[in-house]
Amino acid sequence: MGSKNEILLDQLIELALKLGIKVREEKISSEESPSSGGLCRLKGEYVLILNSQTALEEKIRVIAEAVKTFPLRDIYIRPAVRQWLERSE
Repeated sequence: MGSKNEILLDQLIELALKLGIKVREEKISSEESPSSGGLCRLKGEYVLILNSQTALEEKIRVIAEAVKTFPLRDIYIRPAVRQWLERSE
């Protein structure tokens, strides 16, 4: 079983997928962009790109920022994840 952060990351990715966000991990070199990733729209679809070389905690932060831009009230979110999202505001 993974660490708490690995589990949280998996659950946030699951939530993103429920919201219709495709999640991709890409190797982004620091010369190209110092970014950890982010949400964008490609051909009408939401895509969340995560820098595969970024620390686990940073990936969690990037996904949390992305999912918080969507209305979450009427979507089932695991209670622990919902509490974490509310605390991280």
